[in-house]
Amino acid sequence: MTTPHTHRIDIAGEVVIKTYVDWARDEHLREWSALQLISAAKPHLVPTPIEFVAPTPQPSITMSRLPGEPLGGSLTAEQLRGLQAALTELWSIAPAGLEPVDYAAFVERVRRGNSSWEGSGIIVEAQLAAAEWLVGSAADELIEPVDAIVGHVDPNLANYLWDGSQVRIIDFEDAGQSDLAVELANLVEHIASRATDWTGFLAQFSVDAERFQDARRLYAIFWLTLLRPDGPSGHRNPAGTAELQAERVLGLLS
Repeated sequence: MTTPHTHRIDIAGEVVIKTYVDWARDEHLREWSALQLISAAKPHLVPTPIEFVAPTPQPSITMSRLPGEPLGGSLTAEQLRGLQAALTELWSIAPAGLEPVDYAAFVERVRRGNSSWEGSGIIVEAQLAAAEWLVGSAADELIEPVDAIVGHVDPNLANYLWDGSQVRIIDFEDAGQSDLAVELANLVEHIASRATDWTGFLAQFSVDAERFQDARRLYAIFWLTLLRPDGPSGHRNPAGTAELQAERVLGLLS
């Protein structure tokens, strides 16, 4: 789930201090809860939470600094295996104590975003097809997790650190209870994931095919609302990106 920039990062030796400049969705609480839960079960997978400071005047989390460089571009077979291993470990942890991800709000955000632009060409063609799909119940059926897992929810490849043999995961401010089909769809539909062939990776996971396809449709439409000319990510991507996203939406809805 992509959101505006909500924090700043300060590095002091082997620790990282993350200070939240916007915490309207309790991002600081979500991240602290997720780091405590995951680090207790899989201490090698995420930063170790060290200190939590409540909003006086801004909340912050001090955590350990992890080795590795952010993933990006076309992932190698070795990087894909590392990512699969890391996510499998993450999703094996019972999400006790985590708040559910607010997918009801996300679905409504996508519906509003999809209906808020008037343009022309293939983008509008995709927008109209998306509006027809969004009227139905398929998107609403994604709101409640099925067999809840720890959801990372922000699968920008930059949030996965690769040290040459292992992937570690950072940035849990959107974390909460989600499910496997939705998490996988969020990953493969993220704009940062487009250069990678995910076929073999996805084959390692057993998910409900219909739910996965519907989740992909929802996230593809979401990205169209971000990438079109008036969208918050439109100016940060090469010309033609919105049109390619419109083609992607139409393909997933066909």
